Amino acid sequence: MKVTGVIEPFLPLCRRLLPGRLAGLSMALLKSTALEAAILAGHLLLYPTGLTPERRPPAPGTPAAEPAGTDRLPVRAAPPVVLLHGFIDNRSVFVLLRRSLAQHGGQRVESLNYSPLTCDIRTAAELLGRHIEEICERTGSRRVDIVGHSLGGLIARYYVQRLGGDLRVRTLVTLGTPHSGTRVAPLADAHPIVRQMRPGSEVIEELARPAPGCRTRFVSFWSDLDSLMEPVETARVEHPDLITENVRVTGIGHLALPVHPAVATGIRQALDEARPEERIPGGLTVA
Repeated sequence: MKVTGVIEPFLPLCRRLLPGRLAGLSMALLKSTALEAAILAGHLLLYPTGLTPERRPPAPGTPAAEPAGTDRLPVRAAPPVVLLHGFIDNRSVFVLLRRSLAQHGGQRVESLNYSPLTCDIRTAAELLGRHIEEICERTGSRRVDIVGHSLGGLIARYYVQRLGGDLRVRTLVTLGTPHSGTRVAPLADAHPIVRQMRPGSEVIEELARPAPGCRTRFVSFWSDLDSLMEPVETARVEHPDLITENVRVTGIGHLALPVHPAVATGIRQALDEARPEERIPGGLTVA
């Protein structure tokens, strides 16, 4: 993000008076911050609705009652999509994305909760693996797609890369996931799972190890205004053995990634291998 020449003489004063992240204020950052605040307020209202596990959808061939007035495309022959939330969150963060995938993409969509008391990414990844096996058995699908926000993407990646989950996961889409670790909020290191998300942690080092023959395709959406990723490029998947596609999102922050309709469109396109020509080339500007 560039600062105009008019502002440059005042930067030293701004750096002394304001925190470093505020010294480069721009209209885009102001809009992003306002949007993040609005999304946070809305999410706090919805949060209680996601505390309990969602009801399992009926198995294939079982009549399913739809709410009156719901326009929904027929479920097509594509893997179920599993949504996995971030740190200290729950499935309510995916209300809008779930609706977009179900109505426009036609996939079966399921949201999983992991315990807010989770203290180890490896343990959460093992539990995710058991959930995936149950979903495959119930739906009759050999593979699934996963969309993980923040920590959820890291848990899913560990399952895919270190626990043999590439046999089950066709595509893993991550939204603002600290693939190389994030340095933000050092005071949060009291929580063990936060320490595992730091650069150089054992978990991050494990994910950097060779992964020859990994079958899963990785698509990472990373934002240039993501205040929880430090540096912001840590949300990119950089690994020589993995099939990766990194999509830069311009104009929104961390909380908006699983909510913004333009990102939802990009996710649908990423999951739709039948129409690769519709994928977003080079990046996604939403503001």
